[in-house]
Amino acid sequence: MTILKITNKHHKHLNNPFPSNPRSLPFIKGTLFFNPQTVPSDQIFSIGKDYQLSWTSKNGGSLSVSHQSQPTRPMWSTIPGEAFISAATAETEVEESRGSFVIKDKNVHSICNHQTIEDIRVINQSDISSQVKDQDLTPGYVGLNQEFPVLLITGRVFSAKKKKRKGGVSGINDNIWNYVEKEHSVLARYWLLFAQKTSDQVGFQVRLGKPNLQSPQRVSPNVYKGFSRKLGRIRRRRVEWCWLFSRRKGFIKVSSSEEENEAMNATGLAELNRICLTYSSERNERFFGFGEQFSHMDFKGKRVPIFVQEQGIGRGDQPITFAANLVSYRAGGDWSTTYAPSPFYMTSKMKSLYLEGYNYSVFDLTRHDRVQIQIHGDVIEGRILHGNSPSELIEHLTETIGRPPELPRWIISGAVVGMQGGTDNVRRVWDELQSYHVPVSAFWLQDWVGQRETVIGSQLWWNWEVDTARYSGWQQLTEDLSAQHIKVMTYCNPCLAPMHKKPNTRRHLFEEAKKLDILVKDISGEPYMVPNTAFDVGMMDLTHPHTASWFKQILQQMVDDGVRGWMADFGEGLPVDACLYSGEDPISAHNRYPELWAKINREFVEEWKTARVGKLMEDPEEALVFFMRAGFRDTPKWAMLFWEGDQMVSWQANDGIKSAVVGLLSSGLSGYAFNHSDTGGYCAVNLPFFKYQRSEELLLRWMELNAFTAVFRTHEGNKPASNSQFYTSHKSFSHFARFANVYKAWTFYRIQLVKEASQKGLPVCRHLFLHYPDDEHVHSLTYEQFLVGSEILVVPVLDKGKKDVKAYFPVGESCAWKHIWTQKLYTRQGSEALVEAPIGYPAIFVKDGSVIGETFLDNLRKHEIL
Repeated sequence: MTILKITNKHHKHLNNPFPSNPRSLPFIKGTLFFNPQTVPSDQIFSIGKDYQLSWTSKNGGSLSVSHQSQPTRPMWSTIPGEAFISAATAETEVEESRGSFVIKDKNVHSICNHQTIEDIRVINQSDISSQVKDQDLTPGYVGLNQEFPVLLITGRVFSAKKKKRKGGVSGINDNIWNYVEKEHSVLARYWLLFAQKTSDQVGFQVRLGKPNLQSPQRVSPNVYKGFSRKLGRIRRRRVEWCWLFSRRKGFIKVSSSEEENEAMNATGLAELNRICLTYSSERNERFFGFGEQFSHMDFKGKRVPIFVQEQGIGRGDQPITFAANLVSYRAGGDWSTTYAPSPFYMTSKMKSLYLEGYNYSVFDLTRHDRVQIQIHGDVIEGRILHGNSPSELIEHLTETIGRPPELPRWIISGAVVGMQGGTDNVRRVWDELQSYHVPVSAFWLQDWVGQRETVIGSQLWWNWEVDTARYSGWQQLTEDLSAQHIKVMTYCNPCLAPMHKKPNTRRHLFEEAKKLDILVKDISGEPYMVPNTAFDVGMMDLTHPHTASWFKQILQQMVDDGVRGWMADFGEGLPVDACLYSGEDPISAHNRYPELWAKINREFVEEWKTARVGKLMEDPEEALVFFMRAGFRDTPKWAMLFWEGDQMVSWQANDGIKSAVVGLLSSGLSGYAFNHSDTGGYCAVNLPFFKYQRSEELLLRWMELNAFTAVFRTHEGNKPASNSQFYTSHKSFSHFARFANVYKAWTFYRIQLVKEASQKGLPVCRHLFLHYPDDEHVHSLTYEQFLVGSEILVVPVLDKGKKDVKAYFPVGESCAWKHIWTQKLYTRQGSEALVEAPIGYPAIFVKDGSVIGETFLDNLRKHEIL
């Protein structure tokens, strides 16, 4: 049975400021059994033409998958004598509030923690139509997209409660089926399939059959004759049984005294709705990836949930997390909350795996010797990657999930200036930028559609047309900027606000979408009004076949108005009790929604490009670009550029400038090749006892950091008047000009890296692990330093008042590192050095003697920076 309880807490105004961790399924352990009459003692089986699976019955039995060229280096292996497939039946509770979600496992009704292997067999292509029964293979999984032969393992997962003999001694010595037949047993069949998908990937799928809640048919006692393992060694696990056979399928909506809406979807407790895959890990193995993560680089020892949502305000940094949680349910988030997670990792042992599909999953890395992936559902699909280096693993991952196109040259040629306030404001700042000789590629005008003022700051109107009152003379402004080769960028998102309170609106897009029936619906069939700060919005149903064409018309109007780029905001807030046109499960649709959002925007870009083939050949600088913050595994295929969302204007680790570096590097290891953050951060707070305002020092240091990312873009933040801005003083303006020119000085190298990213998926900004995987000190680095490509080493200042940094020079480099300001060489590998880094002179190094490094230095001299 699956029971889904959804509680909306959007309007709860007083909350626990220290919320507890959500209840989750326990780490499941059990024993592995096999049939010696049908399963060989030791054998190697082929998987496709390049891979093999080794089975041994020693120590209770284990499997390992390896490349045939490296048979002694397993890519994936199980723990001898222990179950690697397990399952459970549990209830799910989801609590949500304004884009923040907590998923809990409640009332675990059964745990099938033990496993049998009944058969291991190789399946050739000729077997598909003749020898293999339909139920043995999932339709669509085995077809033309893999190499034969494939490998099928079948068996059972089960739980059983042992009876005690008189005197209280537990001593069951019968065969496995006698054991299973004891009181309160649950048993279900499973199918585990391995298939070579590409030369570098092995696909796997685990599927569960319906559980048998009655005693299974008696099997001959001789079937498991020869078992040396005593069943008394099985881990004891007490499970409370509460079978609710009488419940009917249905959807029930109730209300609580706290005005929380609850939804329950009951489909019968008899179904196993959790499936777990357990396999081995080494004690000193480091786990990197999991999409864009902001607090950690290495996840060994942690439970990593994979669910798209708001990153939170503070994410554990105090006192802001306390305040955010107090006024809005779990709005503070925690170390695991992120806009763009991905069910993918790579390890320091060159092992890598990712999940397919969109179900909620948790990677449990809390045990030193094993990994357990817990999936909400009865099927788990994924791929195991083969590679000899981190860069190879990224290439192989992005070969299938997709890679971004090359960024238009214009957006990486100078600063993207984030402005608000209207035409006169833009022209005033533009004049100043010219006087300071700032290379500008674009003005990003977030408020082009107008604003609403709320307690947390200005919020957009969300009705995509130019606010002519704020931006009078819009056409002339875009033409004047274009004449100086400066683009205009704007803003959009998949939400629409009712516009009855805004005068002089030419189009009421919310009403149009409602009439076209392309808005996400609630259970009553009405548009689902999603709370957002002080007002509610409707969300476009991206699964509806008419949504894309309608929204592309809006984008076309925007581009016709002179826009050449935009922020495609949001995408992470689809309610999990929403009703979609596709009819799909809204929890898995929630993870898919940002991919659909990216896909619609990207399709428009490609269609616009196709319609202007001749004109673009004449002027390639007219190309469009959009950037977004929400994502999932395959979003890099569709999105052109990412930004990291709304960091606090602080020095703190979980949601300040340090987290911006961690997000940049973790996403880069997960296939997000182009990423950047708001220079200076976004979220300011100006409340009694809770003040977060962007200081000048923080802004200057963030400029130094972002001058070495793919895109150098400023943002005034949610409270511009509370924040130091690049145009606030002569000092801040001069510093901005200096580092916009530093950014311009390595444009030639950035162009190379952008091309490499589109061809191989490698990120512009790189954790040192990518190029120095054998240096164990590198494994422990988080935000301290990073590489730009392979040629520039950046050691940013990320602490208030600091004027020096510790730079680490990794083992494995063939040349010295040259400090760009002093030309001092650092030759000692595997060592740290204290380097002076006053404001304006961050610790930047290039490889001594490299063409890239020398060209960069020459360009700095041309701009009179050196």
